[in-house]
Amino acid sequence: MLSRLRAYLLIDPLIVLATVVLGTLSLLASVFDKTGHTQHAIARFWGSILLALSGSRVRVEGLEKLKPDASYVLIANHRSYMDIPAVLASIPLQIRFFAKKGLFRIPLLGGHLRRAGHLPVVRENPRASLKSLSEGARLVRARSISVLIFPEGGRAPAELRLFKDGGAYLAIKSGAAAVPVGIIGTRQILPMRSFHVRPHPVTIRIGDPIPTEGMKLDARGDLSQELRRRIADLIGEPLPQGGGE
Repeated sequence: MLSRLRAYLLIDPLIVLATVVLGTLSLLASVFDKTGHTQHAIARFWGSILLALSGSRVRVEGLEKLKPDASYVLIANHRSYMDIPAVLASIPLQIRFFAKKGLFRIPLLGGHLRRAGHLPVVRENPRASLKSLSEGARLVRARSISVLIFPEGGRAPAELRLFKDGGAYLAIKSGAAAVPVGIIGTRQILPMRSFHVRPHPVTIRIGDPIPTEGMKLDARGDLSQELRRRIADLIGEPLPQGGGE
């Protein structure tokens, strides 16, 4: 009970305050920095603040597999809203995300997202989504950035869900290596349908990058399955029988 009261009365309000303040700073920075580097630095600081407020520490394994000046498509499991802060704070790459296209139409916010280098996606329209992924692949090549994808399509309450092929498509289309990333412990910090933030250690395991140069787009299904298998190994969870959800 004491932990719950502390979360609701202290930690949650501080998380909201940090998000509002740093989000405003990022918005202002986007007016002057069109590369997105300043906004990314602020986002990394935001992630560190949220982890500190939750009382959680992150251990990263396999960071030496990533080259700081290379572009990657990071493919990760998704268990909690704390996944993004943990990855941002712990992996020193210029990471960008896909966001709903509707957000890009909002005054000020849309311009901020574009200047920060984030990418629009239309999830409910397969053709438009494919176009967004192709544009994302072009930006990965042109700007030398990395992209984080959660291919389960949302937070998973239990075992790994089936992977959508968008992340594999993006990796193949851009020529960037696809990197399996296993995230462990964030669900215990902030479970689904809960605002009770609590301390818990987090481990991020980075698998071997999978080169995609010369890979054909029709191999994206096989690549998605291989990434899912590797992430299951990284987080120590066997895949369900038959590979289903």
